[in-house]
Amino acid sequence: MEISWEDFTKLEIRVGRVVSARSFPEARKPAYVLEIDFGEEVGLRKSSAQLTGLYSTNDLPGKLVVAVVNFPGKQIGPMMSECLVTGFHDDDGNVVLCVPDSDVPLGARLL
Repeated sequence: MEISWEDFTKLEIRVGRVVSARSFPEARKPAYVLEIDFGEEVGLRKSSAQLTGLYSTNDLPGKLVVAVVNFPGKQIGPMMSECLVTGFHDDDGNVVLCVPDSDVPLGARLL
């Protein structure tokens, strides 16, 4: 299915820094709750992320991530997920985070 450039530009895909990560035992699939700082314009957001295959809760704080920040919130168990962290599945089905390869300002938007 094709989308138009106009459709793509509706997505707010931004860089944030993980502030905290904790286990999310209430999730149906193994996941963490991440608190992510997207800078002044967007602020702090929470996300449920299925990253347990390759990352520990100690690995994630301080890491830059790329996320969609303008989807409506999604109730996942007892928490409201406020953004969608992006990643790719590896050959084993683990999620590998999509990250910038250099430092960029928090809240920078994918163009």
